[in-house]
Amino acid sequence: MTTLLICALLAVLMPYLAKAPLAIAMNKLNGYDNKHPREQQSKLTGFGARALAAHQNCFESLAVFAVALAVVLGTNNVHQVTELLAIAHIILRVLYCIFYYLNLDVLRSLVWFAGLATAVAMIVVCI
Repeated sequence: MTTLLICALLAVLMPYLAKAPLAIAMNKLNGYDNKHPREQQSKLTGFGARALAAHQNCFESLAVFAVALAVVLGTNNVHQVTELLAIAHIILRVLYCIFYYLNLDVLRSLVWFAGLATAVAMIVVCI
């Protein structure tokens, strides 16, 4: 179960870690505007816009992964398969952000789908 809890912690932290490249991009846009950050974010282009999208998608994927973890824990299906799927999910989500930053859209989409598939597989294994 420790593996699943570590993956849960990493998934919760990921949106905040993904904020770092976004903050750097915002800082390059006339300094970081902490009074109106969302307005400033809407003006980002290129890398900054991709960093914002990666950051937002981390929050979106967190909900799906949280449900998968809840199903695994709630049905007491903590075993090697669900743990490996959880680890794969985290790795794929990190790759997703990297591919987004690097503007590798096809790879990004493939790892997005694979990441979603790991969460769905965690639930299916419990059925």
